[in-house]
Formats: sequence, C-alpha cells, structure tokens
Amino acid sequence: MFSHITKDFFGNKQSFSIGLIFISVGLLFGNWATFIPFVKTKFDLDDAQLGLLLLSLPFGALTMNPVAATLVRRIGMQKTSVYGIGFMLLAFSLLLNAPTVYFQSFFLFLCGCGISITNVGMNTCVGAIEHHFDIKIMSTCHGMFSLGLMFGSICSSLFGGMGLLPGLYMSIVGGLLFLVLLFAQKNIFLIKDEIHETTAEKSKFSFPKGSFLLMIIIGLCVNITEGTMADWSAVFMRDVVKTSTYFEGWGMAGYSLFMALGRLIGDKIIPRYGANKILFYGGLLTILGIIVVISLPYTFSAIVGFALVGAGVSCGAPILYASASRVPNMAKGSGLAIMNTFAMGGFLFGPVLIGFISKATTLSIAFGFIATLGIVWVIQSKRVRLF
Repeated sequence: MFSHITKDFFGNKQSFSIGLIFISVGLLFGNWATFIPFVKTKFDLDDAQLGLLLLSLPFGALTMNPVAATLVRRIGMQKTSVYGIGFMLLAFSLLLNAPTVYFQSFFLFLCGCGISITNVGMNTCVGAIEHHFDIKIMSTCHGMFSLGLMFGSICSSLFGGMGLLPGLYMSIVGGLLFLVLLFAQKNIFLIKDEIHETTAEKSKFSFPKGSFLLMIIIGLCVNITEGTMADWSAVFMRDVVKTSTYFEGWGMAGYSLFMALGRLIGDKIIPRYGANKILFYGGLLTILGIIVVISLPYTFSAIVGFALVGAGVSCGAPILYASASRVPNMAKGSGLAIMNTFAMGGFLFGPVLIGFISKATTLSIAFGFIATLGIVWVIQSKRVRLF
C-alpha cells in the first residue's frame, strides 16, 4: 500500500524536496492553529472578534493569489515555491510576537500573502514532477502537509503546556525550517518544466463553469471544513470539551494524523476506486465525524470525531488540485490559481463565518454548519466530471 511512497517520493530527490515544502507549510500552520486560543486570551477577544482577526489572513491570501500564476510564468514555479516559503517563515516567526492586535492582524496578512504564493508554486511543481517522471505524488505531498500539521499541533501543545513563550517557540520553529529550506532548494531548482502552454496564452481570471464550477463548490466545502478544523479545533477542545492545556491541540493532531494517512495512501486508492467515489465517501466520513464531535464533547470522543473528519477530507484537496491542473484550454498554473482562489477563500474565510455563527449561537451549532456543507459535498461528488 505504501510502496509507491518509498519509490516515487522518498526515492526521487525532487519529489522529496518539494515534499519538504509541503511539510514546512503544515508545521507552520499546525503550530499557529494550536496557539489561536493563546491569541484569543492575550487580546481578550470574543468569538466574533477572533473571527474578524482571522479575516486578515485570507485578505493577504486573496491579495496575492492573482499574482501567483503570473509569478509562476515569469520567475518559474521553482523560485515561486522557494521564495514563497522563505517569506512564510519570516511572517510566521513574527506572528506570535505581535505587541498589539493591530500588529497581529498585519502579521496574519503577511502570512496569507506567503501561503497563497507558496501554495500555487508548490502544487505546480508537483504537477511538473508527475508529468516528467510519470508518477503520482500529489496526494502524498498533501499528506506531508498533514503530517506537518499533526506534528506542529502536538509539539506546540507540549511546549505550550510546559510554559515556553509562544513567540519564542514560533521563532525557533521558523529558524529550524529555514535550515530545511536551504537543504531542499537545490533539488527544487532542478525540477524540469515540461508542462506546455495550451491555446490560452494569458492567465486571465474567468468565473468557472460546468464541471470546473462543481469542482469549485466541492473545493469550498472541503476547504471550509479544513480551515474550521485548523482554526477552531483547539478552541473547541478548550471551551466546549474543557480539556487540559496539554490536550488542546490533540483534536487537531487526531484530525491531522488521519488526514495524513488518507493522503499517503491516496495515490494508490484514487486510481483503484475512482476519484468521484473517494470524494463521495470522504464527505460521508466528514459528516459522521462532525456529529461525533458535537454529540460527544469529551476529550477522547472529540479526538475520535476530529480524526474521522481528517480521514474524510484527506483526499479532497489532492483530487481537486490535480484535476484543476488539467482543466482544458487554460494556461499553465491558471486552473490551479483559480482553484486556489476559491479553496484558500474557503479555508481562510470559513473560520471567520464560524466565529460569527458561534457568537450568535454556540460553537457546537457553528460546527453543525460544517455537517451541512458535507451534505452539499456528497451530492456534488456524484455529479462532477473530473479532468
């Protein structure tokens, strides 16, 4: 089941190096997500105010996303990936050292800019590697992101529980990941660009239609779910489950572990069972997981529920990103950039919406909204034609 990982991922220097970028993004986000309750307490924010603060990150992402495809074409996907993650390391190192809520908002905006550029660059690199070596590593690379998310949430929970200053901890993480980048960048620059332009010469945004529109709808459901788990799972564990500080990040850890496992086997099971079927059952698992989290708000059962959600969303992004990179009659990177615009919008604006729903009702009811999105996801996965 995992033999393809040994051969196509770890056995290929370019695959492994771009995978290190994926895992670095996951580590940064996992650490940040676990410390969101710290930020909420530090600035004495309610759920709606926290949601507004979190809005800064998607504004940064959406500001830079139209530029991302242009950067890929002009300086190359390799430089876009390396420079993007370098910028992210700097921005995330500053993130938990903000002296005021206004600086916190600005640093989140910078993080969003870095995430958007890196996301388009590294996914385009994966597409080029798959094309050049005739291998499938998209799901595995997204699995690396999930592993980073898991280890980031676990480490930040443990060090946070021991009383290490979050700002100092995040700066150390940024410094260590910079060393990883220095190791990986040489092989990333060797990635060959063999994806030729189609008849579409320029990257212009156009509202998606037909099957691509259905892909966008599913992508929104998947990414709103992912964003909610990232930004609100630790808050849910603290405020609803009322678990100890040591376990605040374990909901995210359980979610990330099963998301990683699903993605690591995704490159095997997606061709075997079909992408549409994997999307369908993933949506069902997500609905089940949310029901468990809401109805059984205890430490162990909540972790199990979050794990089910992780398994459900695991193959969603790899399937949709891979398909978006193959949309006919679009310039290189354009399909990914459009998918990324909506996906990142869902991932980053979704948690803001959850904050407002929670403020008006409860966080448990807000999580119920995710189950509703799961129903939409399940229905559309039976209708969509993937490329």
